[in-house]
Amino acid sequence: MKTESDLSRYFGDFGGAFIPESFIPILDELEAAYLKYKDEPGFIAQFDYMMRDYVGRPSPLFYAENMSKDLGFKIYLKREDLNHTGAHKINNAIGQILLAKRMGKKRIIAETGAGQHGVATATAAAIMGMECVVYMGSEDVKRQEPNVFRMQLLGAEVVSVTEGSRTLKDAMNEAFRDWLTNVENTYYLIGTVAGPHPYPTIVRDFQSIIGKEAKEQIFAKEKRLPDYLVACIGGGSNAMGLFYPFLNDEVQLIGVEAGGRGPQPGEHASSLTYGKKGVLHGSKSKIILDDYGQVGDVHSISAGLDYPGVGPEVAYLHDEGRLEAVSVTDNEAVEGFRYLTRMEGIIPALESSHAVAYLVKDKKRFGKEDIIILNISGRGDKDVNTINQLSKKNR
Repeated sequence: MKTESDLSRYFGDFGGAFIPESFIPILDELEAAYLKYKDEPGFIAQFDYMMRDYVGRPSPLFYAENMSKDLGFKIYLKREDLNHTGAHKINNAIGQILLAKRMGKKRIIAETGAGQHGVATATAAAIMGMECVVYMGSEDVKRQEPNVFRMQLLGAEVVSVTEGSRTLKDAMNEAFRDWLTNVENTYYLIGTVAGPHPYPTIVRDFQSIIGKEAKEQIFAKEKRLPDYLVACIGGGSNAMGLFYPFLNDEVQLIGVEAGGRGPQPGEHASSLTYGKKGVLHGSKSKIILDDYGQVGDVHSISAGLDYPGVGPEVAYLHDEGRLEAVSVTDNEAVEGFRYLTRMEGIIPALESSHAVAYLVKDKKRFGKEDIIILNISGRGDKDVNTINQLSKKNR
């Protein structure tokens, strides 16, 4: 299976740039800059240096022996939670901020849901000496208070968005408005493989360091490729980062979506499972729509998965049958959180907990000779308060 490796605007029937005419020059400028710098030796050397000496890459591929014995098949954890800032988001934040510097931008804006992309962007802006503004839905501000404080400590202004559902979708809307108003000095650092062309490709390329490392690491440990790759899917950046280097290999890809409180409209965020073709934030993808064709309400206990769409390349892979989508409920994700914590002493983000929970839930699917790489996209420090409050309610 091969997808576009250049800056094609489309992935099959998905992608494109469905935007007001006023945005076209802005995106053309971004595309030209990325094409100019992405293969430049100096840019590559600086990105590699920052990944190694600042982020702490390569992230380990850890054999989860206790889980493997308990579930009956081999599980390796790609430890993105051990990156500086605690998640995979820093890979893309560093890559794009280096691009922004070369474009002469002085101000960085971003959107965030769980706060990990906001923290990563604020971190990158701090080390590069750039102004940073992060838009965050007011609902997410409440449930991710530790990350809000971290962003502010790093010097970023956090703008609480009170419109709409007050979550990631609305934060992204406000960031687009800011960008159009301040385009001369501002770079919009999108955090996932969504948005208008060329963002889905740019983010995927920077995040594909995850899969490139994992491929080398699994060969060193097992002398063969894994049978399955498993990752949670919101917008899709951690999943595409792991999956992309394996697309042409005989490895099964499983994306775990947020099943929320159940399959009823407004109770989940399973865009691949229940979504329809539509346009959201400048690209055509699979989107959760209501009966009137408008973007529908979604829900997930995990702020990072609480989004009514997916990246266009993710939608394409699912449409082509290359990517299997499964769903895990809030309650199952909480159990996955507790399971990994108790079994391996690793506290995962609630996003990653969905992927953990799927392996527990569907363990009979896998055979004892199967090898699985599970992407732990972030650490769960930010979610401990949420789990604690749930525990108190259930006492």
